[in-house]
Amino acid sequence: MNSTVRGIVYVSVCVVIWGTVASLMDWMLLVEEVYTEGTSGQLFTFIAYGAATVVLATRFSSRFLGDINAESDQKASGEE
Repeated sequence: MNSTVRGIVYVSVCVVIWGTVASLMDWMLLVEEVYTEGTSGQLFTFIAYGAATVVLATRFSSRFLGDINAESDQKASGEE
């Protein structure tokens, strides 16, 4: 699998994880009546989980993507 496809898959998985975790937390907070639907609390929940996902995705990217820059440099110089 080339680096572009790996990158797209990685970002897609991160978005699905963010959406799932944030939605579950949002549901729990709505059920417990911490806030109501459509309020700033709901917005903050999704923004906070989005920020956390970006930080974690950035930290773990090298484990899943490897060294994409080295791979791109090899292809550019004709090595494979």
